[in-house]
Amino acid sequence: MPGPNGADVRAAAQRIAGVAHRTPVVTSTTLDRICGASVFVKCENLQRMGAFKFRGAYNRLVQLNDEERRRGVVAYSSGNHAQGVALAAQLLGIPATIVMPKDAPQAKLDATRGYGAEVVLYERSEENRAVIAQGIAQKRGATIVPPYDDERIVAGAGTAALELLEEVPSLDAIVAPVGGGGLLSGTALAAHDHDPKIEVWGVEPEAGDDVRQSLQRGERVVIDVPQTIADGLQTQSPGDVTFAVLREHAAGIATVSDRELIEAMRFVFERMKLVIEPSGAAAVAALMNGKIPNVAGKRAGAIISGGNVDRARYAQLLA
Repeated sequence: MPGPNGADVRAAAQRIAGVAHRTPVVTSTTLDRICGASVFVKCENLQRMGAFKFRGAYNRLVQLNDEERRRGVVAYSSGNHAQGVALAAQLLGIPATIVMPKDAPQAKLDATRGYGAEVVLYERSEENRAVIAQGIAQKRGATIVPPYDDERIVAGAGTAALELLEEVPSLDAIVAPVGGGGLLSGTALAAHDHDPKIEVWGVEPEAGDDVRQSLQRGERVVIDVPQTIADGLQTQSPGDVTFAVLREHAAGIATVSDRELIEAMRFVFERMKLVIEPSGAAAVAALMNGKIPNVAGKRAGAIISGGNVDRARYAQLLA
């Protein structure tokens, strides 16, 4: 069965047009000097609900039929997908239930409830969120909306890179954070539909390199829940759909330490006046620390995936 492609990303862009924000692309001469490259930063921290996840969630939910909409949706997420589904469901008048870990950032829990979704909490280290969500969906006849392993989610996520390339057409590389792989695989589809020569790199926390291990071994690897400040990148394995795309399209996966994520967050705050969450800092952190090969003197896109972080936690990390 063929997976998602560039045409799916373009179709998703039409569905979300006028609903999702077309987020800005910003530059910094200081960032360029540190990276030794011209860097164009796509600010999905300024997307509705504060992250790229709204794109895929809306693209998925807007395609539900009337009966599916009436029965509602169920999602599971540590935060940004939760908010994306909750907001998309609110806009479309669809009941939403979100399964979230008890240790999810309070700001993300509050926002998800604020968008009108019912939140069901679980213990991350002891319970399986997908199993809990499946049970709720079966009882209610609801549709499961997975965080990344879905072709329509991937296509929606890819619209961020599509916009970046419309604004900055001649890029040599695009770098994006990778958790389950929805953003990175969508980015790769958009990039290679535009120009097959663009190198697409993913960035993971050192503590949670499940995608890098999977690509190295040629099969999906499952790891323990990563201990990292990047709560949005605490995935244990790439998805079936995303892994198939990344095997074909990704140039490689870089890793960054929590310290490098914090340094990138601080730089982006001080020099670019942007608030970003730890996961959102991954691409910038990798470029600042020379983790992406072959970009010296070239033009690179960097996607900031989100900016949803508790005020107290943000201040603590930057202090």
